[in-house]
Amino acid sequence: MTAFVYLGNFTTGLVLKRIQQFIPVAVVVIAILFILRGMGLGIPYVSPIHIHEMIDGGQMCH
Repeated sequence: MTAFVYLGNFTTGLVLKRIQQFIPVAVVVIAILFILRGMGLGIPYVSPIHIHEMIDGGQMCH
């Protein structure tokens, strides 16, 4: 998002308007992603791996 802010300083007209419209959409998408990750619903590529799955998936010493 920082890149869009800096790009906005160098652009004018339609491109600037598009960037300004995209930033709130990006914020909402990121917020939804964080909420889904926090809920831990088990969604592939979104939900974090539970600690017991990380421990069970390790190598066995015995």
